[in-house]
Amino acid sequence: MSYVRIYMLLTAIMITWGLNVSILKIIVMNTEPVTITALRIFTASIIVILILFYLGLIRLPKKKELFYIFGGALLSVVFHHFFLAEGLTRTSGSNAGLILGMGPILTVILTMIFFRQKPTVIRLLGFLCGALGVSFTVMAGGVGIHSINLGDVDILLSILSQALSFILINQASKTMDPRLLTGYMMLIGSFILFAISFWKEPNCLSSLADTPPSMWGAFLFSAIFATALGHMSYNYAIGQVGAAEASIFLNLNTLFALVGSVIFLNEAILPSHFIGLILIVLGVLLGSGAMEMWILQRKNRKLPD
Repeated sequence: MSYVRIYMLLTAIMITWGLNVSILKIIVMNTEPVTITALRIFTASIIVILILFYLGLIRLPKKKELFYIFGGALLSVVFHHFFLAEGLTRTSGSNAGLILGMGPILTVILTMIFFRQKPTVIRLLGFLCGALGVSFTVMAGGVGIHSINLGDVDILLSILSQALSFILINQASKTMDPRLLTGYMMLIGSFILFAISFWKEPNCLSSLADTPPSMWGAFLFSAIFATALGHMSYNYAIGQVGAAEASIFLNLNTLFALVGSVIFLNEAILPSHFIGLILIVLGVLLGSGAMEMWILQRKNRKLPD
């Protein structure tokens, strides 16, 4: 798949994930957060496995791949989704949005530490623009950053776990299809989350009986499009362009999360948010390598035969 198509795929994923922030906020505030998260991940894993079976990509993992599967299940599924669900019930939307926007920067830092890579000046500028854009967009609403609470810590642990998982997925993609890795991680991670829910939320399953039908509609959207198709496609993109390059698109989450807040939470978008939008788009163009690729193509065209 060409880089253009990968970038279009990543943008589509960010639209889904951005809208999913508001949907998850509604879901976890009206149900037992860990239980509904475990059920959502389990549903997504079944969908991923069915798709992989149809594509003929199902196979048993090799011994050396088990480390990446269980490590990814803990980081990308259990820790990330557990702390995200808990954090969304205990912190403000502005705090959560700002902390989640640190994902690309954390991924780049971890990539530099583990792989001893240094980003180019253009990409580094892109990461800085993206972080500034996320910060400006979130704080433009006038709510600002409140005092740090346990919810903020949960969101930070969530995004840190996800950034670490991207490193594992990037390595695992050398021998295993990232989409198959996603299915295994989700299935294993969902069972671990179920075990946690039985301990943390004793009446978890019985509480779901009173959930209104509209909530299940939101649940299915989140499970199918955001979790199953979204994570499967995103992990595939990591295997194609790398963890750091794919992670810069996470900055677009803030933009589409704002759109979701208008649609689902009846919140207003202020004109000042558009400054943040410009910085985010600029960050994506610079940090993803798209601008470098365009410059390189322009130079190659000017070279004499």
